[in-house]
This record gives sequence, structure tokens and C-alpha cells, in this order.
Amino acid sequence: MIALGALLASASMLPALSVAAQDYPERPIQMIVPWGAGGGTDAVGRVFASLLQEDLGVPVNVVNRTGGSGVVGHSAIANAAPDGYTIGIMTIEIDMMHWQGLTDLTYEDYDILALVNSDPGGLMVSADSEYQDVESLLAAIKSEPKGTFKGSGTGQGGIWHLGLAGWLMAEGLDPDQVTWVPSEGAAPGITDMVAGGVDLVPSSLAEGRSMIEAGRVKALATMSEERQELFPDAQTIKEGTGTDYTHAVWRSIAAPDGLPDDVKATLEAAIKKAYDSEEYQSFMKDRGFGLRWADAEEATKVVGDDDARLGKVMKEAGLAAN
Repeated sequence: MIALGALLASASMLPALSVAAQDYPERPIQMIVPWGAGGGTDAVGRVFASLLQEDLGVPVNVVNRTGGSGVVGHSAIANAAPDGYTIGIMTIEIDMMHWQGLTDLTYEDYDILALVNSDPGGLMVSADSEYQDVESLLAAIKSEPKGTFKGSGTGQGGIWHLGLAGWLMAEGLDPDQVTWVPSEGAAPGITDMVAGGVDLVPSSLAEGRSMIEAGRVKALATMSEERQELFPDAQTIKEGTGTDYTHAVWRSIAAPDGLPDDVKATLEAAIKKAYDSEEYQSFMKDRGFGLRWADAEEATKVVGDDDARLGKVMKEAGLAAN
């Protein structure tokens, strides 16, 4: 009778355990942003935190963990308990940092929940440049000695430097055919270009939007599969040169590897609802950010493919530490 009583008692606990598993979330969630307040990644993190908070019914608090070229924040996400109470914005730098020797972390240390943004690279020149299409620019780069042309838009080995190096390699050129002039970002690179200090900037066209609309910069091409709605006159690389080359920065939402299935399902559903919301769609379009959705499986493939692609570029360009 004692054994039977114990069995019945255990059975009676099963519904309670099941209910407990469905109670997530029960307390505030931390959203880690690996970059500083006021930037684009911070803005995306904050709008998502607000929308997730509405849907999940608990506070979602944004915490900026900066430093180490993104290593500090990405490490804070990966090293947290995989319980759903720490998530974060993972950026494309996760596919660069380990090649640079800055960390052992890779995308495989995370449960990637979704891709929520993608901003293609582009090719911009000053409005008074003699090169008014990507075909003539490429022809000139090929015909002139190495180092004749200069590009800028990020630091040495930064994402837009890799975008330019990858394009040159795709066109059969050495990755350093165009000399890279490091800058603190796209804006100072574009300013330098307009002043005549460099010949081109390969950053996202959204970052040059104000100068393009002011008639001081011309967008020659986009490194995307299709033309961008905001810049319809900018050809794709394939249209301009026939080369199937694409390059983009993206933002995803990730958690530490090993989330329980039920917690992962809850977060994935809430993220998709936030992405589809009118508030998020309008927010991104108003700021010129690219919208792209990929669920957990597809997002993980995108991140993995970029890891291999960027590693190859960095090795051939002499920018990898391993």
C-alpha cells in the first residue's frame, strides 16, 4: 500500500511539473547588446526588448556590454545560463573575432533564435567622380597599378574592409588591389571621400543616405541579390559586372547554447510576432535598416556560411591570426 501510495503521489505531481514548465518567463529577461548605446545595434535591441516585453509580460532589460571589438558582449551572452533569462543581439562580428584571434567563441556557442535585419554593402563614390557606374570603376581598378585606388569606411580588417576585399577577389583581383584607409566608421570615410582623400566607400548605402540625397555622393552598386527599395538606381554587382557577389551585415537574436525546447519555442514565437509587428517594420524602414527574417534553422545556416566566407577572405587578405 505504501508503494502504491507513493506511486499515486508521484503521478499527482506530473500536471504540476508540466504547468511549471509552461510558466516561463516568470521574471525579468536580460537583453545584452554588445555595442554602445545610441548605435544601430542598440536601437534594434531596444525596440525588440520593448516588443518582447509586451508579449511575454515581464520586463526585458537592455544591458550594453561593450569592449574588445564585440568580444565582451558576445561572451556575456554565450556564458550566461541557458535558461531563457539572458538573450542578446548577435552581430556579424561573431564570424570575425575568432579568425582575428580575439576569442575562441564561434556561432556554435549559441542557440540562434532568428535573423531580424540585414544591411547589404554597397559601392559609393563622390558625386564628381569620373566613375559613374560600377563597370567603369572596376575596369579602372583592374587597369591601374595596385594601390592607385583607395577605399575607406571602417577600421583595418573591419566588416566593410572585408566586403571590399571579398568583392575584389570575386572579380579576380588581389584583396589589396585597392588600398584600405582605416576610419572610425562609414560616416568619416564618406566625408574623406567627398573631400577627395579616398576614391570609394563600400559600406551600406543606408549609411550614406543623407549624402546621397544631398547630391554629394553617388551610389554605384549594392552588394545584394536585388536592388534596394530606397536606392533603386544602384545596380546589383551582378547587373554591373556579372559577378554573383553579395555581402551584408546582419543582426540576429541569440541565447546561450542549450536552451530547453519549450523555452526556445516560446522565445521564437515572441520574436516572430515582434518582427511582424507594424511598429518594428516601420521603425526599420524609417531608419533605412534592411528587413530580413530567417528562423532559427535558416539563421544558423546564414551565420555559418558567413563564418566560412569571411574566414577565407581574411586568410587571403592576411587579416587572420589563425
